[in-house]
Amino acid sequence: MRPPIWNPPIELSASEQNVASRIRKAKLFLFLRNIRHQLFDEEFQVELATLFKDSTVGKCPLVPAQIALAIILQAYTGVSDDEAIEAMQMDRRWQLVLDCLDAEQAPFGKGTLVRFRAVLIAKGGDRRLVEKTIEIAKKTPGYSEGSLRAALDSSPLWGAARVEDTYNLLGHALKKSLEIIAKSTQQDVGTIATQAGAEIVAASSLKKALDLDWDDPSAREHALTTILQALHQVESWIESQSDLTQKTAESVKSSLASAKEIEKQDIERRDDGSPKLRQGVAPNRRIAIEDPDMKHGRKSRSKKFDGYKRHILKDLDTGMVRAVGVTPANVAEASVTEGLAIDLASQKVELGELHIDRAYLTSHWVKERSASLTIICKSWRVRNGKYFDKTAFNLDWNESVIRCPNGISIPFTAGKTVRFPQKQCQICPLRTQCTASSKCRSVSIHPDEPLLQELRERQTTVIGRQKLRERVSVEHSLAHIGQWQGTQARYLGLRKNLFDMRRMAVVHNLHVLARMFQNQQISA
Repeated sequence: MRPPIWNPPIELSASEQNVASRIRKAKLFLFLRNIRHQLFDEEFQVELATLFKDSTVGKCPLVPAQIALAIILQAYTGVSDDEAIEAMQMDRRWQLVLDCLDAEQAPFGKGTLVRFRAVLIAKGGDRRLVEKTIEIAKKTPGYSEGSLRAALDSSPLWGAARVEDTYNLLGHALKKSLEIIAKSTQQDVGTIATQAGAEIVAASSLKKALDLDWDDPSAREHALTTILQALHQVESWIESQSDLTQKTAESVKSSLASAKEIEKQDIERRDDGSPKLRQGVAPNRRIAIEDPDMKHGRKSRSKKFDGYKRHILKDLDTGMVRAVGVTPANVAEASVTEGLAIDLASQKVELGELHIDRAYLTSHWVKERSASLTIICKSWRVRNGKYFDKTAFNLDWNESVIRCPNGISIPFTAGKTVRFPQKQCQICPLRTQCTASSKCRSVSIHPDEPLLQELRERQTTVIGRQKLRERVSVEHSLAHIGQWQGTQARYLGLRKNLFDMRRMAVVHNLHVLARMFQNQQISA
């Protein structure tokens, strides 16, 4: 059965007006009540109904638009699933938006909320929610549908899973494997651990069960050997269990694979075969069992964090967030742009001006930019101590020739280092101002040197510096989203946290729309 189209009243009833008049701070509730028929028009509701087909037998069909509204309110208020269901029963502001004022029961349960969220994630419905707010903005007076002037920025998002050291990572993965078997066979995990010969894994604390002096290097080595022995014993025991169901066996293998991954990334073998912890951090190191997408990262040399980076692309002319992204903390910021480009393509808009910081200069938008795209970014300072820096050399891109301050010209290739003739450098009257080398002066030409040159030149003008300051706007929007979302991820995994970022973008865009509508009323 296809869910029905939701047609809540547009005009406020006397009871709703009473509730609306008492809302003082959380004005988004009132704004959502007033525009819900625009946000979830019939066309969009049919689209949501296609995504979400309620198969419940013997119950009233569910309304996807109503559930989607609840998901937006959940993001705005920062409540859990259980608290959201409670709010539908207790909070008259929620009831005002969801058209269930004074209802004794929530219009749907927690299971429905979880199922609908899973459908949005699986079928990209969360991206459509963002696009819908953009569509409403396009209908406001004064909106100009030209090329997009956008700014891009990121901030740290701490992961929701527990970060553990190598010992606990191995123990956690092993215990999880045994818990899967215990649940399947309806036995105690301690019993299963004893059968597998890995009793220490079943303890509430692995390090407590080992009971060692962790300040003693030899004790730590003994602990590592004991845990690895437990891992190999569990592997052998599981291979001998032929009565496990296919589903259980696959889940156990997946958990054991996590333990093997940690063994490979964190442990080395000495010449005699004994294990030891790896010195340094392995590339793309796994730091949590429950969330493999979490990674070590750093926002700066001194600021480290574990989890993700959240990115937003903001329309500088309207203030709307056009697209968002989430990447592991150890991945370069520039990697997010390909996903953002897909979102912009869905909105049928092209970038005309992109304001970024230097972390995004290696993105595909910059490398593959068209002639119509202008990159606005603060350039690196070119320094060479007391000697001539690169800006003192003239680059002729038409002839591919570089000319030094003394007028000597030689050909160059982008991405290579050029060296001026040694004989001419030796007798050059400007030598003491140019280089300390006993041979000759060299200049490195960046593969995208024309862009860097353009950025440096822009910083020398008043208009150029004014352009650079426009990017501050995206930092403010990122901070606002951080106020609603917090500094820690709500979910485990990249995709679920992308969903959370997208609904945060919806909340941000609704606030922008509210200001647009207010300014429209004032001007009218």
